[in-house]
Amino acid sequence: MSGVTVPRNFRLLEELEKGEKGLGDGTVSYGMENGEDIMMRSWSGTIIGPMNSVHDGRIYMLRLYCGDEYPNKPPTVSFLSKINMTCVKSDGTVDPNVFGPLKNWSPKYTLETVLVELKREMLSPQNRKLP
Repeated sequence: MSGVTVPRNFRLLEELEKGEKGLGDGTVSYGMENGEDIMMRSWSGTIIGPMNSVHDGRIYMLRLYCGDEYPNKPPTVSFLSKINMTCVKSDGTVDPNVFGPLKNWSPKYTLETVLVELKREMLSPQNRKLP
């Protein structure tokens, strides 16, 4: 069924359901920041740093904002926890010009994609320093 566009809120409801069930090994999770947000714009995310890295065991909190054009446009992503990564600006905002999944956004990507790829990015050699 290619060419079928799922309405924004249906898509976000699917993502919410998946996020609430937990992902993979449980080191990445996300959900609604405010259950009363009927437009489903504001999300919170958590990444537990990858094992055998400088981020091992650290818990990173994030805020994800899905604008009205999501999933056709990427979410805005910010770390609330201090982190030292080349794709993260000093204010915690993930730089969409540097972070691949945001820079090369596809409507097929999800909030899970963003969080899993940020966790993977923590393992790259240039991100091996703590703040």
